[in-house]
Amino acid sequence: MSEQNTLTPQQILRKKAQGEAIGPGEQTHRHRHIIAVLLENSIGALNRVVNLFAARGFNLESVTVGETDDPSISRMTIATTGESRIIAQVNRQLNRLIDVLEVEDLTSEEYVERELCLLKVPYASDNRVELLDTLKIFQGKVVDVTTNTMTFEITGPAKKINAFIGMMKRYGVEEIARSGRVAMKRALLFGD
Repeated sequence: MSEQNTLTPQQILRKKAQGEAIGPGEQTHRHRHIIAVLLENSIGALNRVVNLFAARGFNLESVTVGETDDPSISRMTIATTGESRIIAQVNRQLNRLIDVLEVEDLTSEEYVERELCLLKVPYASDNRVELLDTLKIFQGKVVDVTTNTMTFEITGPAKKINAFIGMMKRYGVEEIARSGRVAMKRALLFGD
């Protein structure tokens, strides 16, 4: 007897809404989630949050942490993928951690996302202008120059960073350093 035959119509609807597999051979739909966590800036706080994800077997695409306007509180932005139901369970467990003050899954919200990327490419006199023109289009900066390499700084959404890296590959990227995503709920203002 298949699982679909043993499920009630309500269970089938819930599973479909959460992106879960219903019948044999169906794939579970994993979604990208951005989770913002406010936690106490104390020894071991970051480790406890990351260990929670590791215990669940989730891959963390990126984790960024930094102080807020209050030096005793840090803001952590986590980018991960998974089923909505499982991520909701992880969010509830995050809320139970002693150092965690607030957990917000930004996935279904309007949010602003940024990432920093440093990228080093070789250059010569024949491609220098072309490199700088491309950098200008992406609104980046040159942050270091040697006799044969330039290091660029690009900030923006992950899609912009990925597009810039794709454009630079033909020049032979020597090194890339990415900060990971930082996200914040968008403050929507409506007119009268």
